[in-house]
Amino acid sequence: MFQNIAKNKKILVAMSGGVDSSVAAALLVEAGFAVTGAYMINYEETRMNTDIDADINADNVSCWIPDYRDALRVAAKLGIPLLKLDFQKEYKEKVLDYMLAEYEKGNTPNPDVMCNKFIKFGVWLDKIKELGFDYIATGHYASIGEWGMGNGECSYKLIQAKDDNKDQTYFLHQLNQEQLSKTLFPLGDYTKPEVRELAKKFDLPTATKEESMGICFVGELDMKEFLQRDLKKNPGHIVTESGEVIGEHEGLAFYTIGQRHIGVQSSQFGVRSDNKPLFVVAKNFDANELVVGYEDSELLNKDEIEVEDINWVSGQIPVFPLKCTVRLRHRQALQEVTVEKVEKNDNIYKLKFLNKQKAATSGQFAVFYKDGECLGGGVIR
Repeated sequence: MFQNIAKNKKILVAMSGGVDSSVAAALLVEAGFAVTGAYMINYEETRMNTDIDADINADNVSCWIPDYRDALRVAAKLGIPLLKLDFQKEYKEKVLDYMLAEYEKGNTPNPDVMCNKFIKFGVWLDKIKELGFDYIATGHYASIGEWGMGNGECSYKLIQAKDDNKDQTYFLHQLNQEQLSKTLFPLGDYTKPEVRELAKKFDLPTATKEESMGICFVGELDMKEFLQRDLKKNPGHIVTESGEVIGEHEGLAFYTIGQRHIGVQSSQFGVRSDNKPLFVVAKNFDANELVVGYEDSELLNKDEIEVEDINWVSGQIPVFPLKCTVRLRHRQALQEVTVEKVEKNDNIYKLKFLNKQKAATSGQFAVFYKDGECLGGGVIR
């Protein structure tokens, strides 16, 4: 896995306090590398103190402190130093502000993709270079393939992980050649159960720690409640596809295409009497209307969509039309697609699906794959 890396190279492991990054660090230590851990503070929010190890007089603690303590325990177990670095300003500017701006426009962004592009493999990578490290390693489930180009240079490919269920290349598809050349993914050849077993083998304090979910560094939250801290409500009508008003929404920013729970039932209007669930199928920004329909709505299920701002991981634009597979969301089964350029616009691409796709959502990412390789991806229009 690390056969092409000289043992004198200095590696910084981003340690989140979770089992995955802990095992990534342990594997590199076991392989004989000079490893330093780093815990990155990216988001600050005080929460009720339920940690029996916390200071007795502290009723509230910063959200990152419990994870930082776990990272400290792992570093101590492995006998490696642990740095603590603060990137709250950069995270707010490049991820949180982006996310709020996209929601305000009515899109549904993916902050984890931007976090990888601009924070983990952006400002973090810049910082480790400044500190004199050669590589950054993380606990992502992905692999990097390296191919010689015959001129002393290498080309790097982003490869799907062994564990299909845990593969995180969807979130990593915005990375470029420079970023991949300085990155290590030690877990790409392992499944999650295997990682758990390795954590037990290394006797790591995080071996049985539950997996964290939610937004990158923010965690699990009620998205609507989170957005309403910064975005004002802008009420309007909820309408059927035929234009019948059946309710009121609080603002288009707080809903996403394909969303099911919208506060009204199909029995409230007379198109059908079977009380089937309603879904958000479109947003009419000019009239500030939230359009709802049934699961089989043509607005919700599309033969083709447009994508813009595609990042090709290789740095090379492929030959079109490109036949490959695509994911429109994390863990979606790969779908057959043909990618074509839109005439007179170098930035926009048309995706034609073999099978209709449900809830292709503006602001989310379409990510392309071929023979186990993540080719890149772009933003759904």
